[in-house]
Amino acid sequence: MALSNDPHCILMFMISLFTLVLFASALDIVSINDVAEAPTSAGSGGHDGFLPLAGKHVVIHNVVENGETVNVHCKSSEDDLGLIHIPWNHTWGFRFHVNFWKTTRFRCHFTWGYGGGSHYFDIFKVSRDDTPSGSTPVCKECIWEVGSYSTSLKPMCRINRDGSLPYCFDWDDK
Repeated sequence: MALSNDPHCILMFMISLFTLVLFASALDIVSINDVAEAPTSAGSGGHDGFLPLAGKHVVIHNVVENGETVNVHCKSSEDDLGLIHIPWNHTWGFRFHVNFWKTTRFRCHFTWGYGGGSHYFDIFKVSRDDTPSGSTPVCKECIWEVGSYSTSLKPMCRINRDGSLPYCFDWDDK
């Protein structure tokens, strides 16, 4: 009797293959990219990027009213992107894949001087940014403006490609 015809060996091979595929697809790969000047009109919107384990690109555009550099420290449960300094009217972005369990979340800490303070915001969370029934459309490229609509009102706005009104949110720490 050949080893390859043994039902136990075939079952073990199938389980091993399934485990390998599951592990490989669950990796949450991040590469940090400096984005020269991503146009704010090329923001997110529509239903692009809604595939299992979809690749995502988050871009943060500094448009705080006082024209200062914004300090950003973003991390997920698997990745710490470190402290980044975004000069006024510049952008910074990073790429990643939503994990198999659709629990990927990147939380960022934003700081700047002269009244900016210290604030937290979930720059990406599946329930808002990668769920068709979420409060905003699914985005493949999620472009955020920090401080564009008055830091005292709704300081975090996700921009839409079609030019429609952005989706704006309060800080998560309020």
